[in-house]
Amino acid sequence: MARIFITGSSDGLGLMAGRLLAEQGHAVVLHARNAARAADARAAFPGAEAVVTGDVTTIAGARHVAEEANRLGRFDAVIHNVAVGYREPRRIETEDGLPHVFAVNVVAPYVLTALMERPARLVYLSSALHQGVRARFDDLLWRTRRWDGTTAYSETKLYNAMFAFAVARHWPDVASNALEPGWVRTRMGGPSATDDMDQGHRTQAWLAVAEAAAQISGEYFYHLQRCDPNPEARDPTLQDLLLARCGEIAGIPFVAGPHRHGRASAS
Repeated sequence: MARIFITGSSDGLGLMAGRLLAEQGHAVVLHARNAARAADARAAFPGAEAVVTGDVTTIAGARHVAEEANRLGRFDAVIHNVAVGYREPRRIETEDGLPHVFAVNVVAPYVLTALMERPARLVYLSSALHQGVRARFDDLLWRTRRWDGTTAYSETKLYNAMFAFAVARHWPDVASNALEPGWVRTRMGGPSATDDMDQGHRTQAWLAVAEAAAQISGEYFYHLQRCDPNPEARDPTLQDLLLARCGEIAGIPFVAGPHRHGRASAS
């Protein structure tokens, strides 16, 4: 039996993945933004081991989630499912001065990865939309460009894949992979989505626990099949630049190299 922590799992694909993993005999810890969403998650999935509550919109909130997750003990796998979508009509700024979509989709997974005790497997959710953009380290936080919600979201999904491959390269003791679940009818995907909902949660669950996936790292998947990501995601120079920029933004450096035994500190 494995223990899996799934961020952003009070509903949608995160909750579906959690239920599937529990059906397979694994222990699942969910994550919800606030107490009301946590109550909804417990009602929808009473078999969950626990629900960690915390708003990852802010760096402090993401630190809190990492701290609470660490208190529960080491996980075998973490699925970074938390995200917001592409419909933001303007640049919404968080209290940290970051675009909301970047704070949730990029900074939160970075903070959790850097501060949580290192699991054996890490899974990051990207999107097919990442194929149509390029990394914009000249204006990572959309301070000079005219805002475009779809492009901003797509860039965050490129950074998710880039981050998964960076972690795979720097942490050889961790199987770190990225995937796209498809355009499915979740709250984020919307009612017009056309992809297979039944397939949307299966790849992340498989990567988190399947024996066949234990030695797979630095790969990109769609519906259980390996596929090619945006070539920029595999560029080591861009990967390290992303880690450095996220470290500067969050005030938390990324520590490369083999696992050091003992729990990470979120303080």
